[in-house]
Amino acid sequence: MTRHWFQTALRTIYPPLCAGCEAMVASEDGLCGSCWRDLWFCGDPVCDLCGVPLPGPALLPEDGTGAESGTDRLLCDDCLVTARPWDQGRAALLYKGTGRKMILALKHGDRMDIAPLVAGWIARAAAPLVQKGTIVAPVPLHWQRLARRRFNQAALLSHGVARILGADHIPDLFQRTRRTPSLDGKGRSARFETLEHAIRLDRRRVERAKSRPVLIVDDVMTSGATLAACAEACHAIGTGPVRIATLARVAKDT
Repeated sequence: MTRHWFQTALRTIYPPLCAGCEAMVASEDGLCGSCWRDLWFCGDPVCDLCGVPLPGPALLPEDGTGAESGTDRLLCDDCLVTARPWDQGRAALLYKGTGRKMILALKHGDRMDIAPLVAGWIARAAAPLVQKGTIVAPVPLHWQRLARRRFNQAALLSHGVARILGADHIPDLFQRTRRTPSLDGKGRSARFETLEHAIRLDRRRVERAKSRPVLIVDDVMTSGATLAACAEACHAIGTGPVRIATLARVAKDT
């Protein structure tokens, strides 16, 4: 009874807000009708390496790299021309509309209450990629940027994904060995050059990660440079298959 009274009083003072526009809504982790209608979920068919929705059912014969040789897989134009050092990938949303607003609110507006809601969307998209023994880990922040921001949004997401999928979570699996400038506004080549040799596995976690599948979680995939640096770090110490899962994928029409 006391707990119910406290929760009622708390909601009276601090009513639940829409995760997209901050309008008042009926329940925690909710969205108003307008924001729900402006979400762009990634539905089949999707690229097998980044999760972006594809317009047609054309299949690319697998050449022996990435997924199991001898099978067919769907790939987008970006993943056809850009080498991806991971095996498979999925995204929950396109980076547009309400999805973009929610990511910016989480990343720069201290809306950490958004993380549990969207982690469920990532987990649903990534579930087919998760196998027994999978480690879930976030893309890392440099310690100076983490100190300024106070939290790593990717770690909040990976925590929720691991909990939902029943997988091991290692939030400090990766380390940034040097502080890199923001990738905002940089072209594809500059992004990859900036992240080259900037991420490694924490030496304390190497033995735990060897030969085990890894699912790398981030909020947004643009060029894939940060995710590629993490995947290369996994290969350097001999993990199992590497897969990626993001809340949103930037597509060419966004």
